[in-house]
Amino acid sequence: MIRFENVGLRYGVGTEILRDLTFEIAPRSFQFLTGPSGAGKTSLIRLLFMSLKPTRGLISIFGRDTSSVGRDELPSLRRRIGVVFQDFRLLDHLTTYENVALPLRVLGKDEVEYRGDVIELLKWVGLGDRMHVLPPVLSGGEKQRAAIARALITKPEILLADEPTGNVDPPLARRLLRLFIELNRLGTSVLIATHDFSLMDQIDARRFILTDGRMAIEE
Repeated sequence: MIRFENVGLRYGVGTEILRDLTFEIAPRSFQFLTGPSGAGKTSLIRLLFMSLKPTRGLISIFGRDTSSVGRDELPSLRRRIGVVFQDFRLLDHLTTYENVALPLRVLGKDEVEYRGDVIELLKWVGLGDRMHVLPPVLSGGEKQRAAIARALITKPEILLADEPTGNVDPPLARRLLRLFIELNRLGTSVLIATHDFSLMDQIDARRFILTDGRMAIEE
């Protein structure tokens, strides 16, 4: 599903922040991405989402060399990937419900088709009573849960989550992890970037460990 071969990344003329990354993410797999702050985790997620191109090396996603993907092809490939960014990227003029439903609206689906699924997912992440408020009213943890729900609503083939439990308490973090595990059981590949070792210890999953731009893998 995803293949990196000797991938390097630098911004401008500086030194490489990611160096010689070689790994694969298989269909239906579950993995964590960890490492100290500044190690390059967010940059790696941006490469996986194709919002960055590598300075060198090969990245293949869904069998496509990302360096050869045209701008007109990117939206259809990205729709197969769910992403939860640290800054949430919610639209302040839309309610929580409307933010979560937005990817389905973009796909041209009628609200009658998805309303029940959106409401059910919002209840599951603990936002059932917050679905009609705007993001500025939400707490940081509530915004994070809304962003997670939005990433999951299309049932993506790959889920990339950058610190998805960073602003929630431990019980909700465990609940969200169970949601990711269930999504994986249903066929979605999952990669979660996190500093939370207690979270990682709850499931036997592969760990990608970034240190100074290089990756080690613990099976």
